[in-house]
Amino acid sequence: MPVTAVTTDPEALTMTLRAAFAAPVERLWHVFTDPRQLERFWGPPGWPATFTAFDLSVGGHARYAMTGPRGETSAGSWEFLAIDAPHRFEVLDAFVGEDGEPIAGMPAMRMTFDFAADGEGSTLTNTTYFTSSEALEQVVAMGAVEGSTLAMNQLDAVLEGLRAYAQGKGTRMELLSDTHVRITRLIDGPRELVWRAHQDPELMKRWMLGPEGWRMSTCEIDPAVGGRYRYTWEPVQGTEGEAFGFDGETLVSDAPRRMVTTEHMTGTDFPPTVNDMSLYEEDGATLLTVVIEYPDEDTRDMVLATGMTDGMEASYARLERELITA
Repeated sequence: MPVTAVTTDPEALTMTLRAAFAAPVERLWHVFTDPRQLERFWGPPGWPATFTAFDLSVGGHARYAMTGPRGETSAGSWEFLAIDAPHRFEVLDAFVGEDGEPIAGMPAMRMTFDFAADGEGSTLTNTTYFTSSEALEQVVAMGAVEGSTLAMNQLDAVLEGLRAYAQGKGTRMELLSDTHVRITRLIDGPRELVWRAHQDPELMKRWMLGPEGWRMSTCEIDPAVGGRYRYTWEPVQGTEGEAFGFDGETLVSDAPRRMVTTEHMTGTDFPPTVNDMSLYEEDGATLLTVVIEYPDEDTRDMVLATGMTDGMEASYARLERELITA
């Protein structure tokens, strides 16, 4: 993971994040000053950022909003105070409301981003300066240490490029926390097709089957926000197992970029998970990322023990084979 330390200093009123990357300073500078790349990692998993303005000049402003897995939003604004490309820039960071104005009672913070060469790679030092100990405590209590760590640890995929980062590595699972898991899989095909493959019932029946020997017998989906879906699978003749299914609701739909749904095992009293799928295309390939939020650690471990990742890999490989390379 790129992040090496996140420390707070109550006397200096600072929070400092340090990270190391296998990329030159110029590349690191570029991902922090190109809004389309920056928004791929600025929000932590489950809270992706969208930058609606980005004027990289002293006195200019950047504005962004992060959207949570249940549709909730948190918006911010940067005012650029100093720029020394490709080594450093400094901003005034503020929480803002829907009108773009700072929210009363929320702290505004000065932040510096310093990029330095380190052998064949580079380092980032991101320091946030607070105006009071109360402001520092408030932001830390909001999860800034954990959130910034998770956000910056997404940078490797951006710096390397999708194919170098994920091609040929299959479906990968990472434990993000006691209740969060991230699944990633590179699909060698365009994002629009991968999106449709998750929306069109006839397409879904061709690939979302898990291990060989199963078929999707029911696929009903209303992809609109608030719409519901229902899937069932059953073994084909000669395969052991009992039919099962899932149902849930669409919480967020941002075609063809992101879809968030709940997932409940039909006919059980198990609590639902929240599945946050995002798609990013580069060079004709699409990185599919699913962040799954479980109700507790025991449920997470129980589901992972079923071989879920292997079943997902079988389905994603089938998606490429049946819909993209066919």
